[in-house]
Amino acid sequence: MLHHFFRAVEKPPTYTPILHCNIKLQNCGAEVRGRKMQRTMRSPMIQPMLSSGMGMAPFFKVTVFEQEHFQGKCQEFTTECCNIQDCGFDNIRSVRVESGAWVGYEHHDFQGQQFVLERGEYPHWDAYSGNLSYHVERMMSFRPIYCASHQSSRMMIFERENFMGRSVELCDDYPSLQAMGWCNNEVGSMHVQCGAFVCYQYPGYRGQQYIMECERHSGDYQHWRNWGSHCQTPQIQSIRRIQH
Repeated sequence: MLHHFFRAVEKPPTYTPILHCNIKLQNCGAEVRGRKMQRTMRSPMIQPMLSSGMGMAPFFKVTVFEQEHFQGKCQEFTTECCNIQDCGFDNIRSVRVESGAWVGYEHHDFQGQQFVLERGEYPHWDAYSGNLSYHVERMMSFRPIYCASHQSSRMMIFERENFMGRSVELCDDYPSLQAMGWCNNEVGSMHVQCGAFVCYQYPGYRGQQYIMECERHSGDYQHWRNWGSHCQTPQIQSIRRIQH
């Protein structure tokens, strides 16, 4: 029997992907230090909201450093960076997030291992790596997570691919899905209705990270291979909301 923190659904529901979440708008200004990025991109959901006068965009700001413990060359960003080497960096070895939620990637063009970066300081690679089973001392690209909304995040997880099998709704943080009543240590597919979540391979928010957002793929992740270019297994054992 499922724990009361879950809302059980015996059959997969019929739904229309929800696209009206509380999207966090981007301040599209250029970097404060250094030269501007040559390639920038705005979420396709951001422009209609700006045009309709739905309010001022919140500020996203992150500072990256070439050396550990906030040493060496540094640069501030308020928008995405698809390749830090275009800015004259060899690698990113420490990060200070001043506002907004971000996701870092092992390789350029947002490929490879993913690392959620919430407000705070990350003096060394293992501060954001989620205790991976192998060292990943490289971060080459990063972007804001526009839709992160800790107070209004909601998703469905399904036992099998294509939203089939047993399912439950999640709207909180779950350090162990199995302890809360989930049937096994794997998830077949997911639908993010609002906000953004980070899913972890192991209990206690450890292992590989997979960032799930309502504004990417319309919130639909039909197969575990949609979770990221680094994903090699459907194993998910802990999930939490991303802090903005």
